[in-house]
Amino acid sequence: MDPVLCLPSQLLLNTHTHTHTHTHTHLHTHLLHKPNLIFLYVTISEQCKNKYVFLSGEEGIGENSGPVFEEQPSSVVYPEGLSEGKVTLNCQARASPAATYSWRVNGTDVPVGDPRYTLVAGNLVISGPQFVRDAGSYQCLAINRCGTILSRAANLKFGYLHDFPGEGRSPQTAYEGAGAFLACQPPAHYPALSYRWFVSEFPSFMKPDGGRWFVSQVTGNLYLAKAEPNDTASYFCFTTINMDISTKSTFSLFKTLNCTALKGFDISIHNFRILRWRKVDGLLPSKAGASAEGPILTLPEMTFHEEGVYECEAYNSEGRDTQQGRITVQGSISSELHWTCVAAGKPRPSIRWLRNGQPLSTQDRVEVNGGRLKVINLALEDSGMYQCVAENKHGTIYSNAELRVQVQVPDFRSNPVRRLVPAARGGQVMMECRPRAAPKPTLFWSRGTELLTNSNGMLRIHNISRADEGKYTCFAENYLGKANSTGHLSVRDATKITLAPSNADINQGENVTLQCHASHDPTMDLTFTWALNGALLDLEDPGGTYHREIVGDLLIVSGQLSQAGTYSCTAQTVVDSASASAKLVVRGPPGPPGGLVVKNVAATSVELRWSRGYDNHSPIGKYVIMGHSLLSPGWKRMRTDPSNIEGNAESTRVFGLLPWMDYEFQVIASNILGSGEPSMSSHTVRTQQAAPTVAPSGLGGGGGDRNELIITWTVSVEYQNGDGFGYILAFRKQNSPTWVVERVSNVESSRYVYSNQSLSPYCLFEVKIKAYNRKGEGPFSQIAVVHSAEEEPTVAPSRINATALTAFEMQVSWDPIQHLSTNGVLQGYEIRYWRQHEREASADRVRTAGLETTARVVGLRPSTRYHVTVMAYNSAGTGPASARTTVTTRRPRILDRHVSVSVKPPNRPPGNVSWKTDGSWVTVRWDHVKTLDNESAVLGYKVLYKHEGQSALKVLDKGKTSVTLPLPKDNGYVVLEIRSWGEGGDGAAQETIVSRDSGETWTDWVCPNNIYFLIKCTLIHYFP
Repeated sequence: MDPVLCLPSQLLLNTHTHTHTHTHTHLHTHLLHKPNLIFLYVTISEQCKNKYVFLSGEEGIGENSGPVFEEQPSSVVYPEGLSEGKVTLNCQARASPAATYSWRVNGTDVPVGDPRYTLVAGNLVISGPQFVRDAGSYQCLAINRCGTILSRAANLKFGYLHDFPGEGRSPQTAYEGAGAFLACQPPAHYPALSYRWFVSEFPSFMKPDGGRWFVSQVTGNLYLAKAEPNDTASYFCFTTINMDISTKSTFSLFKTLNCTALKGFDISIHNFRILRWRKVDGLLPSKAGASAEGPILTLPEMTFHEEGVYECEAYNSEGRDTQQGRITVQGSISSELHWTCVAAGKPRPSIRWLRNGQPLSTQDRVEVNGGRLKVINLALEDSGMYQCVAENKHGTIYSNAELRVQVQVPDFRSNPVRRLVPAARGGQVMMECRPRAAPKPTLFWSRGTELLTNSNGMLRIHNISRADEGKYTCFAENYLGKANSTGHLSVRDATKITLAPSNADINQGENVTLQCHASHDPTMDLTFTWALNGALLDLEDPGGTYHREIVGDLLIVSGQLSQAGTYSCTAQTVVDSASASAKLVVRGPPGPPGGLVVKNVAATSVELRWSRGYDNHSPIGKYVIMGHSLLSPGWKRMRTDPSNIEGNAESTRVFGLLPWMDYEFQVIASNILGSGEPSMSSHTVRTQQAAPTVAPSGLGGGGGDRNELIITWTVSVEYQNGDGFGYILAFRKQNSPTWVVERVSNVESSRYVYSNQSLSPYCLFEVKIKAYNRKGEGPFSQIAVVHSAEEEPTVAPSRINATALTAFEMQVSWDPIQHLSTNGVLQGYEIRYWRQHEREASADRVRTAGLETTARVVGLRPSTRYHVTVMAYNSAGTGPASARTTVTTRRPRILDRHVSVSVKPPNRPPGNVSWKTDGSWVTVRWDHVKTLDNESAVLGYKVLYKHEGQSALKVLDKGKTSVTLPLPKDNGYVVLEIRSWGEGGDGAAQETIVSRDSGETWTDWVCPNNIYFLIKCTLIHYFP
């Protein structure tokens, strides 16, 4: 690793022959080191504790400055055999007067007079470089009358890249799923190569492929982490050499890779490492650039705010590792010079010193000890350019600094004594004397002919009176000469508080004014400031609570508890100030109680204990206990014993809790000014277990399959009271003396099914339920009545009669079945009808709702014989079919004796449908349908009433064009289909949706050509 070092860049020192002050400059460079991970950089800065120290040549006595390199030569690799090119080695330095330049190669001077060498400013240009004559180490010297500096060494080397050998390469086998590598075996070259591989043909270069492929830039080998069948191909190693002037590339003969499957072979390989840097105690400087993700972090031109701890992190799929190091920038200097040069490298570099380009060793006043340089009794001849040189086998680096030693007669021009120094009577004043001088001058003060005592040029006057007013002169002298500077002390009246603020006592939310008046010297301005507990208040914020009033008064708006404390008023002029204080007490609701703990936890009660909080200057009157459980996330007031908790209490008992429930509690204190903030919540506690005390609710049931009794209830977590929770069910047939008892152990169950082949359908049962847990059983609920599952009706309707009304319609009637034969709740009847030559299985079906015993069947064929049966149905299904009856529909009417024309049903639906509600009834009206010549006459109207899957048919005679129907009780809607009918069958229907509260209808016009239009309209009708 190359060495790294640091050194001050430029220093200016006083010479002083009488005193010896030892102040050291320490500058450090730190190294972070791990295997294959190197972090290094130079940190250079100075902290000057003497006013005659100047940094970086930015300021100094006089205009001369020694050379400081702005650009130094860099090593160059030149293509071997290129005879007509040029090499330029750069060298530029900042200096006053301007620097002159010379060059050395391998320690000897470069013959600039030779036509092959040209000096352009400080740059050395070499024409037609040749390996034998020009290869070597070059250094630039920058010289002016302040001294000489020697640049870092720059090597001129010659690069070359030979061709790969012409021999073929033998194939290589890789096993599927395993790792492999292909050797590059590069030809002779200089400098280092960069490597790539391409497959099959140029330029199909290999891509990373998620980390499966990796090309070593050290050996050039191609590594494969996990071989796959499609990796079989020919591979070429492609090498490139990058020189400063040109680039050369060549590639090898192909090498074949064959990928073969290998049973039972398993391998894992980990991706290659990734590096990144960060600054532990702040943000990584942006100047780090791309080096923040590389093995070497580079931070050029370090400054003080960039010092700190830096961390390098290396990680891959196996894990991560980090290493930290601190960079510190320090410095100080005095008339005795101590410089430290710290260098790091591997192997450890050696350090030597140069002054004006010449080696520096221990002699006379100079002591050289490795990286430490000490110069005592600095003299003018010590001025010059100093360099620290660190070197090891990997290279050499330089760090430069300038030392100036100067002398100066005392001079007050840049820093004279203050001409007018105002001071208040009774106060004190300090007058400074700080001339420029080298070496350090002797200082003394006088007033007229009177010499005054001072401390290192600082004159202090205490308890000032009018008699102290006048001129004061400071004298400075060293062996080069003397100088003086005079100032005038003006004594002013002292500032005094004439009306001090008074202590105040307010309630929270009230306003208060604190007064403050003062007297002062009329020739000066007076300002007032206020502070609360030593912190200055902002009186200029218009939205704040503090406002400045007349003179120096302070207005506090809507005082809060946090604004209580000591208020200080300060009246201030440029020469003195006076202060006065007062205390403000703000009374308010109590602060939160502290130390809340829960003790003596029982099944339904706990004990709470707490400590009193701040009463905020108003006695605590009472406490309130708040609590919540998982079932009631909001806080609510708890029942306590005693119910009213006095203000001097610090404990209470909370009762009325649920057993086996998690609770948290808070305590709130209150006084006559209100309730305070609640205490911190207690830790969560769970009450003890107890037997259930409340029976499950919502007991009911019914339905299910044949021979089943279903019982349901509502699950309630809050009344479980303990673990091992379950239910006990008891049920019996009505009027039976014996109860059947069943246990349900699943805590989340809300349903129980009892099956028994002897269970009668729709049988009435009495049921009750209670809960149990490990602590015992709770009480039974009230008895509820539940029916067992229904079964299909067992009896068929009798006396079936079917009558043909038209060619397309018939009417069916029957006698109802007995209620006991329904095996449940009778929901209606189902009519099945089919043509004579059809199977009964293909029969059409029409269902009635309720207890109707007649129904009309429409959509029949004319002159056709139909078979008809009727059966009852309930929720379990349909019962047995009745005896079969037959009916033949009518023939169509003949309109002409010569032409037989089939009669068509009316084509138009009823028009102008309107409706009006009256409570739970609705009246619907429509216009009479007029038929055409080829349509059958209207014999009446049919109104089909639909609601929630149920339907009912009303058949009206010809003279009626309105009907009154019930509305559903649940604010739902009904669908009405209104159509005319005649011998030709049913006419077109008009569908209307009627609701209890909308006043709107939806009309579905059914057109003869089966085109449907959905029209929404708002109808407002008046029925006389």
